[in-house]
Amino acid sequence: MSQKPPQGQKIELEQKVPESLKRKTERNTRVKQATGEARKKRLEHNKVLRALYLKNAQNYAAEYAKLDRELIDNKRKARSSGGFYVPAEAKLILVVRIRGINKHSPQIRQTLRLLKLRQLQNAAFVRVNKATIEMLRKVEPYITYGYPSRALVKHLIYKRGYAKVNGQRIPITNNGIIEQQLGKVGIHSVEDLIHEIVTVGPNFKLANRFLWAFKLRSPRGGFNCKRQSFHNNGDWGNREDLINDMVKRMI
Repeated sequence: MSQKPPQGQKIELEQKVPESLKRKTERNTRVKQATGEARKKRLEHNKVLRALYLKNAQNYAAEYAKLDRELIDNKRKARSSGGFYVPAEAKLILVVRIRGINKHSPQIRQTLRLLKLRQLQNAAFVRVNKATIEMLRKVEPYITYGYPSRALVKHLIYKRGYAKVNGQRIPITNNGIIEQQLGKVGIHSVEDLIHEIVTVGPNFKLANRFLWAFKLRSPRGGFNCKRQSFHNNGDWGNREDLINDMVKRMI
């Protein structure tokens, strides 16, 4: 016969933990550790990237300041010697569409599509070469274009910049989007992207393709006359450096 325990003595029963609960606890522990390690690595990687972005931005600022200084010195030197200084020809053009294409040939429509100008007030960057000059001349009555300044390029990308990712229009809200799409060619941040566009670098084609066409508004104060060329007090055609004033009114 089984003996009864003495009165006042507690009986200790062994409680078995279910096997499923053990596996769940172990799995949660592993996931928590892996998540913590991944977060730590990500923070360290982001810290390195921020230092790289800052260093590149400082280098670009020094480069721009040097170029501006050289331009001023060359102009002063030429003026002191009784001549004048002619700067190098621009390598970058900003094109803005100002007119519709109803009742016009498919060739004009296709050329505007190649320039990424599918809608009114769309703007896009173009590299200066023989092919692009011929394209601009073909659709000149429908566009206005000129040579953008460095400040305008930066303002456009920061204010109206959108990326083309998998055929979708994505706002450039952080450098991670640029790093994911253009990091393989050395473009990691917005400043890298601006520098590549301004200098028309070796990866200009990829950088420009990454950018969605800028969607601008009608200029404050309106247009003068879309049917007349800019040289005849109108709007279409080459504005050269005066494109900066117009686009500033459209941002």
